[in-house]
Amino acid sequence: APLPGAELVQTPLQLYRYLLRCCRQLPTKGIQEHYRHAVRQSFRVHSDEDNPERIQQIIKRAIEDADWIMNK
Repeated sequence: APLPGAELVQTPLQLYRYLLRCCRQLPTKGIQEHYRHAVRQSFRVHSDEDNPERIQQIIKRAIEDADWIMNK
């Protein structure tokens, strides 16, 4: 995982905070802003999701994507 604590992420709010912390680790302000914006947009898009299984899939995928971005 990109940052410690990824395994503790269970809820969308925890995921949101985790991803914003990941953004702070990125090298430049421009990149940080880009991904911060992307995180916010994704949360807006998925805000009406109420299927717990689907929410867990989204969380898992988001952490994998963050891991990939952080290692790029």
